[in-house]
Amino acid sequence: MSDIKKIKDEFLLKLKKNLDLNQINQIKTDLFGKTGLISSQFKQLGKLEEEERKKFASDLNSVKNELQNSITTKINYIETSEINQKLEKEKIDITLPERPFNKGKIHPVSQVIDEISSIFSEIGFSVEEGPDVENEYNNFTALNTPDNHPARDMHDTFYLDDKKELLLRTHTSPVQIRTMLKDKPPFKIIAPGRTYRSDSDQTHAPMFHQVEGLHIDKDINMGHLKGCLNYFIKEFFEVDKIKMRFRPSHFPFTEPSAEVDIGYEIKDGKIVIGQGDKWLEILGCGMVHPNVLKNLKIDTKKYQGYAFGIGIDRLAMLKYGINDLRAFFDCDYRWLNHFGFDPLDVPSNYRGLSR
Repeated sequence: MSDIKKIKDEFLLKLKKNLDLNQINQIKTDLFGKTGLISSQFKQLGKLEEEERKKFASDLNSVKNELQNSITTKINYIETSEINQKLEKEKIDITLPERPFNKGKIHPVSQVIDEISSIFSEIGFSVEEGPDVENEYNNFTALNTPDNHPARDMHDTFYLDDKKELLLRTHTSPVQIRTMLKDKPPFKIIAPGRTYRSDSDQTHAPMFHQVEGLHIDKDINMGHLKGCLNYFIKEFFEVDKIKMRFRPSHFPFTEPSAEVDIGYEIKDGKIVIGQGDKWLEILGCGMVHPNVLKNLKIDTKKYQGYAFGIGIDRLAMLKYGINDLRAFFDCDYRWLNHFGFDPLDVPSNYRGLSR
């Protein structure tokens, strides 16, 4: 016992001195390291008789705890002293002006997707989504696209494997396929999202945005399609009347198929949608081809419907006077500051959904 009391008294005296953290850590090593004085005393316990061992172990633990508590107290004191010294020496000048910062804005594409989703939700459409990476069946085969169709060529489509089984979707129509595969009719959905094609110029980009619409039910006809699109175009461009015509076209997944043109005129160098003697192609549509429904095990004697596809980027260009599609993807803050929308200053007529 005299040895451990001597160790305790010696090191308690050392801890009363003016020490730094390095010196404290050295004391911890001297006492409790593998070859430390206290550690060595514990190794002697096995050599003692049982009664003597119990008393010695009790005394040794008491000394160990007292020394550890003293070391902890000393460390806390040193750290607190250092903090107080810093607080006395260092000051924060709260009179400095705030750092300048750039406030983000809603991108025109995001704004238009919200507007489109809101308008179609008002007439019973729900929003569906799907992956950007698609399989060949959902993107082409299920949509009645023949093997020799130009859209399947490498120079039009971004394939991700040599077997042409995986690709970046060329339209959002595969979302229609996924929806019809997992549920039963009726269907009334829109599918906005990114799409990819090997094309790039002033009005085309390798990545762009589309929204597909699908309505499958009993007794659906072209009249329903025309009424739906007429309502959407008037609401989106905020006009009371619209000149609209269906021009015959061809898409593998619709029959009959049509391109939709709307009337416009030029006033003060700007396109005014609604009336006028000029025509502007705005989207493609048609009645869903029976082969598409058969591919998805839908009874064509009971169900039919229409589908349409709209370029979101082009709608944004038309509505907000943007003349170059490539600017959408340039990440230029000055451009976004001009054409973007302040999320905290939404126009009173804005009808977009919260995202």
